[in-house]
Amino acid sequence: MNLTTEKIIPVVIVDDHAIFRIGLKQIIESSQGISVVGEASNGIMAIDLVEELKPEVIVLDVDMPECNGIETARMLKRKNLPVEIVILTMYSEEDIFNEIIEIGVKGFVLKDNATTEIIDAIKSVSEGKHYITSALSGLLLKNREKTSSSKNILNNLTAMESRVLSLIAENKSSKEIADELHISYKTVENHRANICTKLNLHGSNVLLKFALDNKKLILS
Repeated sequence: MNLTTEKIIPVVIVDDHAIFRIGLKQIIESSQGISVVGEASNGIMAIDLVEELKPEVIVLDVDMPECNGIETARMLKRKNLPVEIVILTMYSEEDIFNEIIEIGVKGFVLKDNATTEIIDAIKSVSEGKHYITSALSGLLLKNREKTSSSKNILNNLTAMESRVLSLIAENKSSKEIADELHISYKTVENHRANICTKLNLHGSNVLLKFALDNKKLILS
């Protein structure tokens, strides 16, 4: 009688907190088909372990001394090491997510969700699929909706108003804007007032706050 053995996914865990690594290892190895073959406390050690042990998946914490998770992921990709990466992070900002995805990382899990999501994340990336933490998928949807709404509003601005707004986003004063655009201070103030009206902004310094909060969108 032939018995088929289930494929074992070898995993390396990288986190600078030993207690967290112990807990994560217990969770991961509670699932059949996954084995933690190595642990490291920083990115430099992690790269050495990957080269030595050749795991299928590496679980990387973002915040680590010497070499953080994002830089470690870059180095692994640069070396063309055949390992899939799951990033663990405390942060849910879209900028960090985009940076990680651009590197070629397939797995992204918030530490708060690690106990319930890490096993699915490891299995998904080992099959070449992406795994994005459930908490972040909702955040990304909100950010996309906000960006889409802001883009529509900005389309109502004239070319000069858009130019003035972009300079405000660079934290320039009305006098600096007037000098750069070769227009009068009063004309800049009129443009600022028109922009506030079109964007439905009210109150002192609210235009500056809007410009700084949406700087990437305004300058794109």
